[in-house]
Amino acid sequence: MTPEARARRAIDARLEAAGWRVQDAADIDLDAGRGVAVREFPLKPGFGKADYLLYVDGAAAGVVEAKPFGALAGVEAQAARYAAGLPGGLPAHRRPLPFAFASNGDATWFADGRDPNPRARRLFAFPRPETLADRLAEPRSLRARLAALPPLDASRLWAVQARAARNLEESFAHARPRALVQMATGSGKTFVAINAAWRLLRHAEAGRILFLVDRNTLGRQAESEFANFAPPGESRKFGELYAVQRLAANRINPAAKVVIATVQRLFSMLRGEAALDPDSENESAFGSAAGLDDEEDSDPWLGPAPEAAYNPALPPEFFDFIIVDECHRSIYDRWSRALLYFDSLLVGLTATPDNRTIGFFDQNLVMQYGHEEAVADGVNVGFDVWRVRTEIGEAGGTIPAADRPYVAMRDKATRAERLVGLAEDFSYDANRLDRDVVAESQIRTVLREFRHRVLKEAFPGRKEAPKTLIFAKDDSHADDIVRIAREVFDEGDAFCGKITYRTGFVAVPRTGADGTETTEWVRTSGLPPEEVLANFRNAFHPRIAVTVDMISTGTDVKPIECLVFMRGVRSAAFFEQMKGRGVRVIPPARLRVVTPSARVKDRFVIVDAVGVCERVRTGSRPLDRQPSRSFAQVLNYVARGGTDADALATLGARLARLQRRLAPEALAELKDLAGGESLSALARGLFRACDPKAHAEEAQARSGAAEPGEAERAEAARALARAAAQPFLKPAFRRRLTALRRESEQTIDRHTIDEVLYSGFDAAAVEKARAKVADFRAWIAGARDELTALQLLYAGTRPLKLSLEDLRELRAALARPPVSATPAQLWRAFEAAEAEKVAGGGGGSLADLVSLARHALIPAGTLAPYRDELMARYRAWLDERGGDSAFGAEQREWLDRMAEHIAESLAIAPDDFDLGWFGQHGSLGRAHALFGDALKPLMAELNERLAA
Repeated sequence: MTPEARARRAIDARLEAAGWRVQDAADIDLDAGRGVAVREFPLKPGFGKADYLLYVDGAAAGVVEAKPFGALAGVEAQAARYAAGLPGGLPAHRRPLPFAFASNGDATWFADGRDPNPRARRLFAFPRPETLADRLAEPRSLRARLAALPPLDASRLWAVQARAARNLEESFAHARPRALVQMATGSGKTFVAINAAWRLLRHAEAGRILFLVDRNTLGRQAESEFANFAPPGESRKFGELYAVQRLAANRINPAAKVVIATVQRLFSMLRGEAALDPDSENESAFGSAAGLDDEEDSDPWLGPAPEAAYNPALPPEFFDFIIVDECHRSIYDRWSRALLYFDSLLVGLTATPDNRTIGFFDQNLVMQYGHEEAVADGVNVGFDVWRVRTEIGEAGGTIPAADRPYVAMRDKATRAERLVGLAEDFSYDANRLDRDVVAESQIRTVLREFRHRVLKEAFPGRKEAPKTLIFAKDDSHADDIVRIAREVFDEGDAFCGKITYRTGFVAVPRTGADGTETTEWVRTSGLPPEEVLANFRNAFHPRIAVTVDMISTGTDVKPIECLVFMRGVRSAAFFEQMKGRGVRVIPPARLRVVTPSARVKDRFVIVDAVGVCERVRTGSRPLDRQPSRSFAQVLNYVARGGTDADALATLGARLARLQRRLAPEALAELKDLAGGESLSALARGLFRACDPKAHAEEAQARSGAAEPGEAERAEAARALARAAAQPFLKPAFRRRLTALRRESEQTIDRHTIDEVLYSGFDAAAVEKARAKVADFRAWIAGARDELTALQLLYAGTRPLKLSLEDLRELRAALARPPVSATPAQLWRAFEAAEAEKVAGGGGGSLADLVSLARHALIPAGTLAPYRDELMARYRAWLDERGGDSAFGAEQREWLDRMAEHIAESLAIAPDDFDLGWFGQHGSLGRAHALFGDALKPLMAELNERLAA
């Protein structure tokens, strides 16, 4: 069979699957169905034959140009030419024929000649005949209607929402297939989307809109927002004008104009399944699609992405628009086949896009409104970071076996415990905490620090704990936190509650008929998670909620004033989403309904107990970059000409916070004193003066150059800084600003305590880390001739002839003044002070002192754990030896163990084979049996090549 014949057979199958009757020209029967596809149809002289002529309800409507597999480029013009070649006497819906397809049986492209600027687009499958009949009955195509929408009524939108709505409609008018709306959490992007949906249904006569979410919580939230949306000029709500259906079963109401569905249920329907397990819609698809926890042993493999197959009950043309809420990569990456299946215009909503998100939406970012702008406008509140470090949280712990203790082993599902005696010391590192090992003292220490330091210093004068959300690693970890929090705060069960998908369920072991042991989650009399969430949002109790990821993204709980991270996160986008739970603004009166002693929510506090703020690279950071400076100090510094970015950003953050606390009369007074500029406008100007993008725009406007140079950018930055600082040069404005602020805010006293390794606001921690790094480098330079390890490192000879005794001597010297630090503490200092130069966590091994000392000597290099660098050299050595085929399986295992030993001990000697793993697997005798006379040269070569 020729490639073209194979393509024709595939095209026939695709047409028939979509409801078309495929016929030869000699056997044409237009009564066979609503849609008839006629092969090799003769056209007017000079036009040849159409590979397929499409009849709809007895009249010609379009053509299909067939090509062999892989050969579709440039055929759209040929299909359009055939569409104009229909003989004059034959019935046609219009001339030239409006619908032109090109297909090779695998890919299908389509152009609608009725569009203002017909542009071919790829389809998953041919549209059904009834779909084309409906389109032919319309006076204008959908894209033509989108190009002629009436002016936007922005009376119920604030300026940023109106700008987003207009930009989105401009994208529709140009028929751009994908558009991304980035608006800060709490700024109303869902409201913008619902307003857009209203206009698409009302003015563009859209057939059906899909609002796609990744879990049930967001679906219920969207359903409520659609139902309560009041369209401008209408006396009825959205839900009264148009049918809105949130899918709870695999069946769509034919009358529904807006369908709200999880991506999990959508895929279930595309696969033709009759039902879907409701639990699969509860967990965020984001959580299952990204490596969230900062665990070394977390498994990044997710298996192949789900594939979509044609479903005639849910054809690709079923939705005209798809609005993707919280559009992170759980939807457009792993689940993207659900989006690509439909012939729909896509709209993504997100507060935290990354480059992959922007790339998926064809770089059509129609709106950018970030956190800093939202803080300046009073739409978001800023945040401070309080870092808590504990000994177990940093380095793990050891249970000694000297007294033959018994330890409890707990089933994570049923929570059943049994006692096991220890025969040897049990050690664990921080990565195993709360997964494999539960160290109750570590949880208790963090929560005590939170109660006794953070709440007293960050929320002085409060009579109750602020609404606090704690992020746990898993359901078992959440249970431990809830129990210990109640103890630490001396409160009852109502004080702290768990909000996970297993809230209100208990695990019950079951034995099947075949003897198989399983665990079944059974609902108890406890409150369901939705009710606990509602209480957390609207009632006094609970004060603290513990979650895993049920309310980590999208969920709106405005009274939250504190986020506690007791789990790691690798994804910067997910971390930004989690932070978004605290940014939402709430009127003071509503805040005091649930937190009576609060005055105003002017910022929230992140309590970081795992170092997530240091490890995750994010686009936002605390706007208050100098929290240790008083407001008066920052203000006077700017007044005296200080215009560095840290000072301006700090002043902007303080103004954004202050505007929430002042009465309208005071704000009006300050506006007059500032020359007509509101505090919000002043804050925006200060933030803009710190923004490199704004510097480039200003430089471009000043010079007229498309790519202004560094000098032009620097001058533009200085000009923006001078302009932003200008109002603060007025003494009367500064005096009144200081007086009003003093009346509304208390100073926070920061100091350290000795219960934990470190506790304080993060900016102070960074300054402390920089000082520690500077002390270490100065000490290294001064002690180079005093210690053997430093002499060898300074000499730079290879291989490095260091011993463990040399490193122990170096470690002991570092523990004394002026450095007074352990290797782990030095590593953390470099992570905080030079995060961009640190690759991986280290400091736990004595050999890491080699990496630390070398990085102090060569600051331009990268600080990586000694083991990582050594194992890279080991892999290179193996490759030189011929790779995996050079040694047998048992030989390779012994070589791997030898490399691991060198990574810990710097060298391997014959006596080492009597120890540890080697001693348990045959010692030196087995090594000789495996390698023979080559053992001694191999050891020497490994010592020389690896301990470099």
